[in-house]
Amino acid sequence: MKGAVEAVLSVCANQPDGRPLDDQVRARLRERAATWNNQGIRVLAVATREMPAQAGYGRDDESGLTFAGYLTFLDRPKAGIRDTLLELGQLGVAVKIITGDSAAVAQHVATSVGLHAGRMLTGLQLDELHDDALWHAAEQTVVFAEVDPNQKERIIVALKKTGHVVGFLGDGINDAPAMHAADTSLSVEGAADVAREAADFVLLERNLGVIRRGIEEGRRTFANTLKYILTTTSANLGNMISMAVASLFLPFLPLLAGQILLNNFLSDVPAVGLAGDSVDAELVDRPRRWDMRFLGRFMVEFGCLSSLFDFLTFGLLLWVFAAPPDLFRTGWFVESLLTELVIALVVRTQRPFWRSRPGNALFWSSIGVMALTFAIPYLPYASLLDFTPLPAGVMLSLVAIAAVYVGGTEVLKASFYRRHGAWSPAGTAAR
Repeated sequence: MKGAVEAVLSVCANQPDGRPLDDQVRARLRERAATWNNQGIRVLAVATREMPAQAGYGRDDESGLTFAGYLTFLDRPKAGIRDTLLELGQLGVAVKIITGDSAAVAQHVATSVGLHAGRMLTGLQLDELHDDALWHAAEQTVVFAEVDPNQKERIIVALKKTGHVVGFLGDGINDAPAMHAADTSLSVEGAADVAREAADFVLLERNLGVIRRGIEEGRRTFANTLKYILTTTSANLGNMISMAVASLFLPFLPLLAGQILLNNFLSDVPAVGLAGDSVDAELVDRPRRWDMRFLGRFMVEFGCLSSLFDFLTFGLLLWVFAAPPDLFRTGWFVESLLTELVIALVVRTQRPFWRSRPGNALFWSSIGVMALTFAIPYLPYASLLDFTPLPAGVMLSLVAIAAVYVGGTEVLKASFYRRHGAWSPAGTAAR
């Protein structure tokens, strides 16, 4: 048999030369194993016993064994692991070690890779903790040593209970319960089949740097998804309010069905570029979560601001230019599309929009659709959608409204983030 030093010694009765294995010899053997453990060397004890062939073997057969020796293993940390762990810490990711190895080995590994172990819990200590106590202890502990598969799962559940998002990297059969319990589980190519089947992701490269890059890419994707939601929900709410109010007072439809469809199509063209938009550094350096209350407040405040400028446009077209239905629809179409395009460039960042460079796809597609917006009323077949050429005075007025809208949105954005905080507040760090 082979296994942990203490477990094997407890069932041994003889030394390799046949002499009894007394307490003095056991102490020397434990001391030798402890010396190796303190150097970061994993130690397994091996014992033997000659037995007759039989149908099966049980725990009762594991007694009176002869101690044979040790198997030692040294897994040196990969080059650059210290820098990678430092980078993960800067991203708000706390790294913990959960292992079945001895406490001395785990402590040595943690120190060698730059993890400040601080408090350490062993499997025996975990058995003495109730779940409530473990919830608190798991958060404060960096190294868990000499733990069994069920204890690994308890640790993961405890971290999740305290609000953490937990990722677990495992490669052995006994890691499967913890991998199933984690929010995200990872394994590596060459790991046990059970571990790879339990994993959400299988890393083709044994390098924590891959995880760091994956976290950064995930946060950029999250940020760009949020940009699209903030832009479209606020713009659509504003248009809905404006359309509803205008329909109550106008003797004609504010926009025709074809005009609405064209507006929606053209406004969505730059939105495609949001998927690959550049992301400000502050939106990557910390984990963030969905916050529906935050999204709701944003939609209402910015949607109402959009409607306010729509009403300003209505008043200008009706009372200043005495616009007939076709001129009114064309004017509002231009104003509505321009404001939807500019708001995407403004609300895509918490910074003043001129201090955050958008991605090339978003920027140039927005410029292209803006140019098309100005051109649509003057195109040869514009009349098919009931568009009419806009007088210069009307067009200049609409451009002025869009420019003021940009300024108003920027002012509201600064006020909004002062009152409600950053995009989807991070809460607790991902683990």
